[in-house]
Amino acid sequence: MLPYPAIDPVIVQFGPLQVRWYGLMYVLGFAASYLLVHRQIKKYRLTRLGEHFENLNLALIVSLVLGARLGYVLFYNPAYYLAHPLEIPATWQGGMSFHGALIGLLVGGYLYCRRAGLDFLQTADVYIVTTPIGLGLGRLGNFINGELFGRIADVPWAMVFPQGGPLPRHPSQLYECLLEGVVLFTLLWSAKNAYWQRSWQRGSLLALFLIGYGVIRTVVEFFREPDAQLGFLFDLLTMGQLLSGLMIAAGLLLLLRRPLAKATP
Repeated sequence: MLPYPAIDPVIVQFGPLQVRWYGLMYVLGFAASYLLVHRQIKKYRLTRLGEHFENLNLALIVSLVLGARLGYVLFYNPAYYLAHPLEIPATWQGGMSFHGALIGLLVGGYLYCRRAGLDFLQTADVYIVTTPIGLGLGRLGNFINGELFGRIADVPWAMVFPQGGPLPRHPSQLYECLLEGVVLFTLLWSAKNAYWQRSWQRGSLLALFLIGYGVIRTVVEFFREPDAQLGFLFDLLTMGQLLSGLMIAAGLLLLLRRPLAKATP
């Protein structure tokens, strides 16, 4: 068993204002995405996307936060928030859903692209390859917060989490950080080169992300403690596995039904 490295979730505090590691991870994820998307715009001469880059980024950030919060409210704790609707905007109390964030990003991105006359699928391909960085950093933030820990385990690297009771558990946040972050980013960033060099069909990278993340999350959920308020759905699946299964299905459908048009600057 390894000792849990008790890191103060608060980096610095100024009176009632706190700078937390989890919030910093979001900022770093946004910054990494900004820089890598900008790099692609310059390298592949995506002039039209470059003209809307700043405004689109702002729209996507707002869409992500709204989607993540509403996704958590609707998917993970609808009964509580139906009884306490005034707490829905209280994101500082915790409760964000990646699947909700993804839906928010896709809906917000689609609406912006339609209004601006941008190709939505190609734009999604450019942005989606940077998403795993934010995912990996977010899971690291979960680990520092001691939340979303794994199931009880007897592996040598199991840890006792402060909020998880006296028994050692899988550090599933680190599994997700490695697989959803490092592995998925490496896969997508490598595929990006083939996407442009061989003019893959638009939507290919988005489809690969949906399938890749869905498979990884489904597997990791076998090591992650189900949400206390939900437990297992149908005595079999977690909510994360159900939503990830829908992601895989959507990715396969997109892979089979991609437009014939190729990616072009």
